[in-house]
Amino acid sequence: MPITGMNHAVLYVRDARRTADFYADVLGFSRVIVDEEGRFVFMRGPASANHHDIAFFTIGADAAPSAAGETVGLYHIAWEVPTLAELQEMRDRLEKAGALVGASDHGANKSLYAKDPDGLEFEVMWLVPAEAWGAEEHEAIIRPLDLNAELERFAPG
Repeated sequence: MPITGMNHAVLYVRDARRTADFYADVLGFSRVIVDEEGRFVFMRGPASANHHDIAFFTIGADAAPSAAGETVGLYHIAWEVPTLAELQEMRDRLEKAGALVGASDHGANKSLYAKDPDGLEFEVMWLVPAEAWGAEEHEAIIRPLDLNAELERFAPG
């Protein structure tokens, strides 16, 4: 039985409601299941056919920050958008929310990096069409992202 893809992620956060508000307001996710006591929220991406893509479980305001990177733990999850124009729109939304922390050209994908209200990092990325990967498919590339140049490069045409 082959794995067909990642189905969902579950994160411990200080306040599931606050994190859900961020995901709804900034990323356009919708709430699927909401615990009235604020213990958990399950959410779906705006164009997802999945039941839920992410869930948040409240562990309290006094929770220590994530030590991932210093200890074992998840670094980030990545959300894909279907076009470069939507990646540009997402960059603007993340900047407006004060959440954007970086942008990289990885060759096969163009990526924005941001942090949620608990400081957990996530990525929003556009996957370059496979026929354009070339040798970069097998390289670990980290270059500065020039989104305007990429929009011009991949403009329909």
